[in-house]
Order: sequence, then C-alpha cells, then structure tokens
Amino acid sequence: MDLQYKTIHPSKYLQDHLDQEIRPDGRKFLSFRPVSVNVSSIVQADGSAIFKLGDTTAVCGIKAELATPKSDTPDNGYVVANVDLSPLCSSKFRPGPPSEQAQVLSKSIDIILSNSTALDLKDLCICKNKLVWVLYCDISCLNYNGSVIDACTGALFAALKTLTLPEVNYSSETGVIVVQPKNRKPFTVRTIPVSTSFALFENPLLIADPTDDEEELSSGKFSIVMDDDEQICYINKPGGIPISQNLLSKGIELAKTRSKLVRSVIEAAISTLRVNSIETDT
Repeated sequence: MDLQYKTIHPSKYLQDHLDQEIRPDGRKFLSFRPVSVNVSSIVQADGSAIFKLGDTTAVCGIKAELATPKSDTPDNGYVVANVDLSPLCSSKFRPGPPSEQAQVLSKSIDIILSNSTALDLKDLCICKNKLVWVLYCDISCLNYNGSVIDACTGALFAALKTLTLPEVNYSSETGVIVVQPKNRKPFTVRTIPVSTSFALFENPLLIADPTDDEEELSSGKFSIVMDDDEQICYINKPGGIPISQNLLSKGIELAKTRSKLVRSVIEAAISTLRVNSIETDT
C-alpha cells in the first residue's frame, strides 16, 4: 500500500514524511548514508576504485598512456575524465551518446581537477616537449540513487590514490622509448577533494545527501567540494531556488565534517591495500 501511494503521489508521499521531520529512508534531514570504498578492483587498470554512497555506486578505472604534450603546456601531462550514465544504473537513461547529465558531470569533474591542488601535471612529464603521461579516467555509475557527483568524485580520487606508473626511459636524441612495467612508482595525489551534496525545499529546508527521489522533487540542489585544508574547490548549483546565506553556511560546516569522514574511509582502504601488497611481496 505504501509503495502504491509513493508511485501515485510521489510528491505528497515525500512531503508527508518531511512534515513528520523524517525522510522516507528513515534518515534525519541532515544525516548521510554510509560510505564504503574498494580499491584496485580492476586488475587491468593502472588505478581503480569502487565508491558506494548508500546504494549509489560509481567505479573508476584509470589507464595511463604515453603521448606528446600539448603545445601550450610542454612540461605537463594531462587528465581526461569521462562519466558514463548507462541504462544499467537507472531507467531514466537511454542507450546512445552521453546524456546531457553525463556531460555536465564530466565537466564538473574536470573543474574539480583544475581548481584543486590535488594533481601537479608536471609529475606526468617524462621529457619536456616530447613525452608525457595521459591519464584516461573512465567513471561509470553502476547504481544511480542521488548525490551521484559525490560518488563519482570519490571513485576518481580513490582510484588516483592507487595509481602507479611504470618507469620510462626516453632518449631525446634517438626517440627510443623503453617502458619497464615491473618497475612502478606510486603517483602523488596532494589532496583528496570530497563532494558533499544537498537538496533544498521551499520551507526553507536543507536535506543532506539526497536520494534520486528527493533530488527530483526538491526545489533546488547544490554540491560543495572541499579539500584536505577545508578550502572550497567548487560549488555546483544547477538552477532551482536561491540558497540563503544561513543554509549555505550550514552546508559548508556539514561538508567540512563529512569530507573528513569520507577522506578517512578512502585513506583506510589505501592503507589496507599497501599492507596487503607488502605481505604479498614478502
């Protein structure tokens, strides 16, 4: 009966819960879903991670390839991030070219990479003007249930923390490239930006970590991306009602606490990976 009511009157169903100061999944307004991270799960990738936020799930696989640097940045490598929202993650997406939402997500990830100090692209340079690494970061949403930018960002930076690059010997005189795949070095990630999403309702009311239904029925939504030093890398607000200064300040304070927790979960997963790697080597 409850499911029928939700299907026929989704807005009324949600509002009935909000009037009782509880959400349909039992959470309080400013409560978040549990986070889990599984790293180095794709054997063929140079770095990978699966990030779960409740049942919203994203996976990132990173493939490193050698290339000629761009003419305007001769001593920088570069990163190409792409988000895929396939019909498998939600019935709202259709087969074919990337949806507008997938393109917006890819652009947002690109802005986060550019705005944060997480990566120094000079670390990807092997020989200025001649040879650099390109990191192809493919992010796929496996299950879509709201706050997807949080899951995609988490999967990307957890994967980057696992990234190792093979040693490359390059002769600028002969152009000979020798790759030594067994001699791999970890790639340096200087900070882990964490995205925290919110939904706005007219009351005014702030909801943390909204589900897909809550996002769809909200009057607006926004995400705050924060690094290790609690510096804001990016605020994304795709339309909707304005955010009051009070609610924005509350969101920023919640994002500070939340980002520390998410970062600790990622770091714990990386530490476990390193311990297991040392035990395997010995």
